[in-house]
Amino acid sequence: MIRITRGYSLGNPSDAAMFEDRKRLFVDLMRWDVPVVDGRFEIDQFDGADATYIVAHGAEARKVAGLHHGSMRLLPTTAPHILGDLFPELAEGAVPRGDDVAEITRLCLPTRLGASERTSVRNRLISAMVDHALENGIRVLTGVVRPAFCETVLVLGWRAAALGPVQIIGGQSLAAFRVEIDTETPELLDATGIYVEGLLAEARRAAAA
Repeated sequence: MIRITRGYSLGNPSDAAMFEDRKRLFVDLMRWDVPVVDGRFEIDQFDGADATYIVAHGAEARKVAGLHHGSMRLLPTTAPHILGDLFPELAEGAVPRGDDVAEITRLCLPTRLGASERTSVRNRLISAMVDHALENGIRVLTGVVRPAFCETVLVLGWRAAALGPVQIIGGQSLAAFRVEIDTETPELLDATGIYVEGLLAEARRAAAA
């Protein structure tokens, strides 16, 4: 199932499991230098009431135990966010900001899932994100990623472009991207086998349960 929420609560088992998996992936495996709360949860300064969380759990990964099977975070660009406040030099020209611009961050696909399962969950998260964006007037998505993943983002099928050249910042190679979202985006992603229909209705059912 897909769940979409504004803000989070560590008292919610699904939220807690998401932050635990973020710690396992980004801190334990990838060695990111980011905050860890209570030794268990990767929670940074951008997590909070303004962040939107798109979380996959349950039905789409039935073969895998646990509450959390993948997630991503959307940040409003009218507030502090990673590209605008930490890495603005990655964008040639002005950093995209506005009520219709959101930043994609913290795509987390736990390594306990097999490769095909991670791809399936990723596709569902992307599809739900696109539908959420269209429903909420978001027309541009941005993000800061490693160069290899930036290349993946650019060839998923949607209209996307790098915001500037790859740069080495703090000893790591980083790139920024921009994705245009419009009514043709689901069809473009469907053509590459990524788009899954009906996920917002699924999220509403999950919220009402």
